[in-house]
Formats: sequence, C-alpha cells, structure tokens
Amino acid sequence: LTLAVVLPQHNLTYPWAWPRVGPAVRLAAAAVNSRRDLLPGFTLGWVFGNSEDRHGVCSEMAAPLVAVDLWLAHHPAAFLGPGHWQLPLVTAGAEAHGFDDKSEEFGLTTRAGPSHRKLGELGVQLHRRFNWTRRALLVYWDERVDDRPYYFTAEGLYVQLPTLRNLTVMDVVFRHGGNFSFIIQEIKAKGRIVYVCCAPDTLRELMLQAEREGLTGGDFAFFYIDTFGASLQGQRFPEPRRPWHRGDPHDARARRAFQAVTIITYKEPENPEYRPFVQRLREEAREHFNFSMRDGLVGQEP
Repeated sequence: LTLAVVLPQHNLTYPWAWPRVGPAVRLAAAAVNSRRDLLPGFTLGWVFGNSEDRHGVCSEMAAPLVAVDLWLAHHPAAFLGPGHWQLPLVTAGAEAHGFDDKSEEFGLTTRAGPSHRKLGELGVQLHRRFNWTRRALLVYWDERVDDRPYYFTAEGLYVQLPTLRNLTVMDVVFRHGGNFSFIIQEIKAKGRIVYVCCAPDTLRELMLQAEREGLTGGDFAFFYIDTFGASLQGQRFPEPRRPWHRGDPHDARARRAFQAVTIITYKEPENPEYRPFVQRLREEAREHFNFSMRDGLVGQEP
C-alpha cells in the first residue's frame, strides 16, 4: 500500500512543512509495518510530492498537479495533503470553515489539526459563560495576496458567534502600514469584546496604541487568536514574557497593555506517551531531514 504525501518541502513558515511532518510519517509507517495484525499481507510505503511553487509558497496550482502525477505513477491508497478520486485524505491543514461540509468533496477528509469552527464554538462558550450578549468585534490582518490565514481564522468566529441570539458581530480589517489609531477608534465605537488575529509584533503595536488611548484598564477584553503559540515562542516554550518583551523602551508599557489580553492557543498534550514520541520525532528529523526541533507547538529550527 502506498501513501502519497503532498506538502511544502522547504518553507518552514507552514506548520505542516515536510521537515516537520516527514519524521512522523516515517515513524507511523515503521509502526504499522512492525505489526502483522494491522495490514496483513501488505507493506505500507510512501511517496512525496512538493506543493510549493517557484516562490516557495504552498500553491493551489502546483499541489493538484503534483497529486495527479503521484496518482498516475503510484496509484496511492490514501493521501496526506490535498486529495481526490474518492481516496481518504488526512491533513493537518483545511482549517477553514468551508471544509466542515462533508456532504460532497470533503466527505473523506480527516483533519488532524485545528479547525476554525472549533475556535468559533469556543467563542460561543465564552460569551455564554460571561453573559456577553450584545456585541463582538473581530480585528484581523488581511493583505488578500497570500493564504489569508488571519481572515480564515476570524471566519470561524464570524460564522459561529451569530448563533447566539441577538449578538451583533462586526469586523475591522487592516493591512500593511495600517493606522493603529484608526483601529482603536473603531474598537471604541463597535465593541468591548475584541478578537484579534494578526502577527505577534503587530499585536504588540496595536496594544501599545490601545494603552495610549486608555483601552487596557479593564473596560475592554482582548482575545488574541494564536493557534500554534507563535507569540509564546522564545528560547523555551511557553515563554511568558515573549508576547510583550522586545528589549526596547516600550517593554514596560507593553507589559501593562498585555494585562488586558488573553491568548487563545493550543494546549500541549499531557498524556505520558507524548514526550517520548516528541523525542523520537526530533531524532528522526535530525537524522533523516537535517532539521532540528525545539520545544513548542510547532517545531522550529534553532
């Protein structure tokens, strides 16, 4: 049996880049092949195809072409990455709300990573728990030229929060060179429960402006959506100072401002099997992919 893997090969900005996923694929195949009861009469192997374009971006054009090539050459039984031909698909991506529809093309898709619908459901539970029944505001970065990760993250909240009766959900979009003062004025006018989706450094600039204009004293609640804990990634993980600390003259103010921020991120597993598995993953990555991982929700190169 052949497993086809279609992932970005070199671009480590993607949590599911091949140097991170490859070690797990190798370990999984070895574990399956070591047990005669799992696939009696078969040996599980895998083939890899790169989904990056010439700019190193995970491409909606390159990935399907690679998938077709793998299908024609190897006739795989399942895919990791984009899938078709009524074959099972396991992916760490496909977070967007649209992938929730299992009635047609996504019926055989299994998501092993986060889904933005679950994030939206968490938002619903927060509003119910604290009786926030009037407004919610989504503030997110969207250049409309990349994979639009912050847009799709905010989408989960945008779709799920209105299931609360009478709750008004509004949004504020900003781009490179955004006017933070304008964004703060929008927040003042539109809502006190604020969900923010952007890069960690951008969040810090936004919160410094919020502190200047008096929004961090307790009247406004800011929730920073940081799925893989990028804002907490320092020399160790989690690094409690990392969200606000940059070693510049603004650190003291940033620390005060971040008292108004709650970071929503994944929780690392605590089951006893997790740490030994991570250690084996690191060894595989170092030996077979020349890639060094460190602590964190996404293994980073040092």
